Amino acid sequence: MFRVSRSSVRDAVRKLELVGLLEPRQGIGTVVCAPPASANPLADALQEKRKTVAELLDIRKMIEPPLARRASLRISSDEIANMEDILLRQDAKVCAGELGIEEDSQFHYAIAMASENAAILKVVDVLMDMLRETRERSLQVEGRQKKSLSGHHRILSALKRGDASAAEAAMRRHLREVENMILKKF
Repeated sequence: MFRVSRSSVRDAVRKLELVGLLEPRQGIGTVVCAPPASANPLADALQEKRKTVAELLDIRKMIEPPLARRASLRISSDEIANMEDILLRQDAKVCAGELGIEEDSQFHYAIAMASENAAILKVVDVLMDMLRETRERSLQVEGRQKKSLSGHHRILSALKRGDASAAEAAMRRHLREVENMILKKF
């Protein structure tokens, strides 16, 4: 009647079961349940999004500071020059009122590259893809672009010096600042 496939209906029923609006009952079939008094689908969706973003940021805090430490011990002069170029492009975009999202991602990926671990590159790549929307939103927060750029410069400075502890600490500080700004948006 509605020209909808059975698999679409099954998916919809499962989703409604997950939010507690439908309940399968043995011998009766699927029944409609009264929504919980506190049910607010929009608020629930936003809360779930915030939780996911917080978890992704948590993963970054687990991975990226040790990566910066490792990179500081292995980084080449060509890699430093590449990072400087990335930050120059990011700075130009920020001054022009653009977000510099690509450069932001490229900088973090360049650190992963300098760590000389092919497996972690795949992890960082997936993580950056998952955070793309969040990065776009957070970089629109007033002052976020300049704060991010400043954090990147602190990290690069430590990498140039080969100071593993400072590189790790600078990355930790940068991610803490990013987290504070991102979670304010949710």
